[in-house]
Amino acid sequence: MNRLQDKVAIITGGASGIGKATAIRFAEEGARVAVWDISEEKGLALATELSEAMASRHAGREGHSGAWHSSETNGRDVATVPYCRFYKVNTARLAEVEAAAAAVVEDFGQIDILINNAGITRDATMRKMTSEQWQSVIDVNLTGVWHCTKAVAPYMLERNYGRIISAASVVGLYGNFGQTNYAATKAGVIGMTKVWAREFGRKGITANAIAPGFIATEMMATIPEKVLQMMEDKAPAGRLGQPEEVASAYLFLASDEAAFINGITLSVDGGLTL
Repeated sequence: MNRLQDKVAIITGGASGIGKATAIRFAEEGARVAVWDISEEKGLALATELSEAMASRHAGREGHSGAWHSSETNGRDVATVPYCRFYKVNTARLAEVEAAAAAVVEDFGQIDILINNAGITRDATMRKMTSEQWQSVIDVNLTGVWHCTKAVAPYMLERNYGRIISAASVVGLYGNFGQTNYAATKAGVIGMTKVWAREFGRKGITANAIAPGFIATEMMATIPEKVLQMMEDKAPAGRLGQPEEVASAYLFLASDEAAFINGITLSVDGGLTL
């Protein structure tokens, strides 16, 4: 399928976990992908992998050159538009984000989709949480989302089209022991999403959020098996979610099929919050 044909998507935190699964899924659906991450090694490897896979796929289609069909290429040779490119970006730093957004427009010609996926955890109970643990999570999970949207929205407004989709969490909806900082950021993302839906809705830009539950990513690898089993038992689905399942939620909200969905938070949690 080509649900994102000729679209350009920025995926923050795109080098691993849910972000990587989303980059792969979007490329499979026809999007050109800009991977933003602080991990240069993983990001470059993914960009190379996706570029080679997509070039091979398009070259193998009879009568299909893999050419870019969008009219918004800023006068560039369409054959030079990459399938995937990595940008080393710390979303907590506005100057880096603004420079990366400008680079994406230079490289791809446009920005259609922003996936605010980057996030970190620094868990501790309220009494033990340090100011550094609090601030580091705020800087990436909340301020970073604001930075990315602030930098990208002007390009979307110029074209009267865009999809802004941000990662919230079930923790932002219901709280969780030992995650004051994380819960605060994810609740904040939900609030910002509602504001952006109101501010940008008449400009052809939608803003939505997803709220994943317990997902089997690299971050879960440090959790003891007993705790993981408790998580699985708690969800009616009886298992952890897979990154690809969250990627599918991102895909739907990024597609034109979701054009009339604006300002929602979609739970992807196997029924955990019932």
